[in-house]
Amino acid sequence: MLLKLVDEPNGWTVRSVGEPLGLDPAGIHRALKRLEEVRLVDRERQRVNRSNAEELLVHGLKYQFPIQQGGLIRGMPTAWAAPPLDGELAPVNEPPPVWPDPKGKVRGVALEPLHENAPSVARKDPRLAERLALIDAIRLGDGRIRSLAAKHLSKSLRARNNSR
Repeated sequence: MLLKLVDEPNGWTVRSVGEPLGLDPAGIHRALKRLEEVRLVDRERQRVNRSNAEELLVHGLKYQFPIQQGGLIRGMPTAWAAPPLDGELAPVNEPPPVWPDPKGKVRGVALEPLHENAPSVARKDPRLAERLALIDAIRLGDGRIRSLAAKHLSKSLRARNNSR
């Protein structure tokens, strides 16, 4: 949800955040309250503290949400197998990381997404899909991949032009 709030330049409503993410209003309220408690958002001014958000996403998320990998499955590419990293790294002879998704077209190693709605949300919102893939690269990748993903994610979070 934090990644979605970053792209709401004129503030947000429960509906403007909940509908695209497939979340119910009660869940949105709980999440907003928690984000405010940890100083990631200012609900009154409807602003994201971008520097705190960047610190959490780049440095803390891999500890809070460790990677859960599974076997080979059909799914949606993530981490370095998805944009924007897919064009920057040399191909490897290993199956790519994928979110399990019956609509997916790539066979790869199952990687549990941060939220069960991630694949369906990513299909609708390419910008959010890229950010989620970058977070997975930070959670899963080696030092070089984590560094590259962090650079891309930081740039994306700092961007003030949130047009789609």
